[in-house]
Amino acid sequence: MADTSDYTAPSRVGILARQSAGVLISLAFTFLGLLLVTFIIARVVPIDPVLSILGDRATEAQIAAERTRLGLDKPMIEQFGIYLWQAVHGDLGVSIRTKQPVISEIAQYFPATLELATLGTLVGVLLGVPAGVLAATKPGSWADQIVRLIGLMGYSMPVFWLGLMGLLLFYGVLDWVGGPGRLDAAYDMMFQFEVTAHTGMILIDTALAGRWDMFSNAISHIILPASLLGYLSMAYISRMTRSFMMNELGQEYITTARVKGMPERRVIWVHAMKNVMVPLITVVALSYAYLLEGAVLTETIFGWPGLGAYITDALLVGDMPSVLGGTIVVGACYIGLNMVSDLLYKLVDPRART
Repeated sequence: MADTSDYTAPSRVGILARQSAGVLISLAFTFLGLLLVTFIIARVVPIDPVLSILGDRATEAQIAAERTRLGLDKPMIEQFGIYLWQAVHGDLGVSIRTKQPVISEIAQYFPATLELATLGTLVGVLLGVPAGVLAATKPGSWADQIVRLIGLMGYSMPVFWLGLMGLLLFYGVLDWVGGPGRLDAAYDMMFQFEVTAHTGMILIDTALAGRWDMFSNAISHIILPASLLGYLSMAYISRMTRSFMMNELGQEYITTARVKGMPERRVIWVHAMKNVMVPLITVVALSYAYLLEGAVLTETIFGWPGLGAYITDALLVGDMPSVLGGTIVVGACYIGLNMVSDLLYKLVDPRART
């Protein structure tokens, strides 16, 4: 019999290469579509970027010169080409408010949102997955009813109300947590002069600097907004986990495992969870992306200097380069998380690798 091992390896390499090329092409077209949408938005909004820069008292000559400088006198397709070239090279324009590059300002604000959203997602996953599994394994029980009620409350209650009530109770009355902002005023000044901002995330930077007093103060400030976002994430994750797990527990392979006498814990957390993890990866990725993009109200209530607050403030004053730059970053996060979830699919589900 002929040895086919020499032919197997190239075929697998070819499949992997085609899959990788397909993913990269898909990402490129998705990012191109994102840039096209933001470009169209910038052209259709009733805000003249030239007047935003020069003011209402600018002369016709000054307006014409500024339009030429910005390239607004060129054909639309050429404008999009310039916009695409600049975005690909990291140039998202200049903020009308501060006259600073938008990409530099986003680099200052985004780590705060990343830190908050990451902790919120961790809280949501660590609480939501076990709660969903518990509810699925005991349908109709008091545990199932409590989990569903908590999820319903997370969907129903306004975020701003929960944030205000949390501040009133845990900060104003009980004094268990820090107030708005990322640090107390005194620690904020010390952080700027005594701690090197390696990542822009206060918990990591203060831990690397060995400033555990400042680290503790940062924990007291972030724990309430992170718990709020974690609760919202948990409501979604627990509901989806319950649905996925109940579907898997009704499958024949689960019945077979139980008939063979396999411990119930192993049936649930090993056999059923392997199949639940595949769709659950998408749920967690979408929840994480939502917190990166949708924490505007939370950041506003808690005085959190993140990307959501940055985009909101820019929108209120008509600073469209900042708004569109933030939108591109958020869209890029969605694209990146989708790519990561696709890669995780292949690690969790062997069928996705064939």
